[in-house]
Amino acid sequence: MEKIFALLLLIVTLPTCGIYACTNFLFSRGSTADGSTMITYAADSHVRYGELRYCPASDHPKGEMLKIYDYGSRKYLLSIPQPSHTYSVVGFINEYQLAIGETTWGGREELAHGNAEGIDYGNLIYIALQRAKNCREAIKVMDELVQQYGYCCGGESFSLCDPNEVWIYEIQSKGAEKGAVWVARRVPNGYVCGHANQARITTFPWEKKGSTKSISSKNFAKLFNSDVECVYSSDVASFARKNGWFAGKDEDFSFADTYNPLTFDGARFCDARVYAMYNRVNPDMKPYERYAMGDINAERLPLWIKPDHKIDVLEAMALMRDHFEGTPMDMTNDPGAGPWHCPYRWRPMTWVVDGQKYVHERATSTQQTGFSFVAQCRSWLPDKVGGILWFGVDDTYSTCYCPMYCGITQIPTCFEAGNGSMTQYSETAAFWLFNRVSNFAYLRYDSMIKDIQKVQNELESGFAKEVARCDNRLDGVQNESRITGELNRTCNLWADQMMRRWIDLDRLLLMKYIDGNIKKEENGRLKTTETGVSQSPDQPKYPDWFYRQIVAEKGETLKAR
Repeated sequence: MEKIFALLLLIVTLPTCGIYACTNFLFSRGSTADGSTMITYAADSHVRYGELRYCPASDHPKGEMLKIYDYGSRKYLLSIPQPSHTYSVVGFINEYQLAIGETTWGGREELAHGNAEGIDYGNLIYIALQRAKNCREAIKVMDELVQQYGYCCGGESFSLCDPNEVWIYEIQSKGAEKGAVWVARRVPNGYVCGHANQARITTFPWEKKGSTKSISSKNFAKLFNSDVECVYSSDVASFARKNGWFAGKDEDFSFADTYNPLTFDGARFCDARVYAMYNRVNPDMKPYERYAMGDINAERLPLWIKPDHKIDVLEAMALMRDHFEGTPMDMTNDPGAGPWHCPYRWRPMTWVVDGQKYVHERATSTQQTGFSFVAQCRSWLPDKVGGILWFGVDDTYSTCYCPMYCGITQIPTCFEAGNGSMTQYSETAAFWLFNRVSNFAYLRYDSMIKDIQKVQNELESGFAKEVARCDNRLDGVQNESRITGELNRTCNLWADQMMRRWIDLDRLLLMKYIDGNIKKEENGRLKTTETGVSQSPDQPKYPDWFYRQIVAEKGETLKAR
């Protein structure tokens, strides 16, 4: 019963189906500095609480059933048989370094609500993590689940990552018909990929006689041939033909165009986030700028690109921190940013002035992120040590990614499930501490974010070095309990270090920026006179353009006489 409850607790905290809700980036082995594979995931929701769940590995007697509850309504859905053994899961990575993330796109209105009965996408992820050791096994498990029990959600894009491979997997329900249609493609070695609430796989290679590069689900026995780089449900095109959505040859079939037809919103609010990442790792993205800004007739963003340099884990974190800086959509440089260049816009995202519709940008970094992670999988290390979930809560731009090894069995208190909620404040919860800092920073963003970044960089670069030291300490250790104990102690130590440092930052920001002043500070200490009195603070004026706006609207009233 406890195991079932642990699964339920994680599922009900997964992001509910919401538009423009999440962002994923994918990095193949050949694209990274150390040869690891990585995926990133930001779970963005205005009601999403950031915490880290743990479900232990378990043996199950024959006949034991897993009760599945909808993660949004918590309504009971169905029960399915447990396998004889399930694997341990820390957040979104399991003990074999398999990690999975997602973004929702819903798809065709006729299909967006899924089968009448079946498994939702949140459960699909977590059950796959409990039952699969690698990406290919996960693809097979997910297909078997939706074909046997149904799929009660709409369109989704999944990121799958193991120590050797990275895959993008896109699925669409069949509406009133049981099951789902889907296609999965392996990200080529040396390339990066991304998805953000818009289906990304258009045309894809079809199975051909004499070739094993692409197979349909009818030939799952071939899936574990290393040459296979594309796999799809056998009815992915025929289902569309039957419903009148596609009439061409298989080779011309586009999954995205059929099941999630592109709109201005899909380009500007969704694929633009992928463009922003591509633009930062490859200088040749200018031709796709018009598309990212919503011109769906412009050249479409490629599914994956080759970066012009190798990407390390710290840069992967940095790529999750983006407000379209350096592009025409830069959120720090329009009047909506206010006098202190705050790159956040409160909802709604679209608005009308004098009959004309306008938009606020939807960037990778957004205020409503519940949690995010960078999953890093390293083939040259034992699984318990090789897999790391760099985990952070709240806004990606001002969070700190703290390394959690996939081999831990204890979650640090600050991330622990049940330590606070969206309606219950906790002094010891990282979610509330980080939100307190970021929400204060929104008031005078361009100044405060520099103080936050200083601590953020200090911690994350320090953690990267500590991970290397921990890896070396455990090199050659055979005792499993010793490894687990060391990982638990180390991850708890890092989380405590992060919390203590962020508490100090929280207090410093309050003292330094209280009442619109900026006190003088050096190395985290506020400066005083020789007698111990606070030095006179700076009082930066508003920028000239802001004064002009005030004059334009209220100049006569405010004019000095």
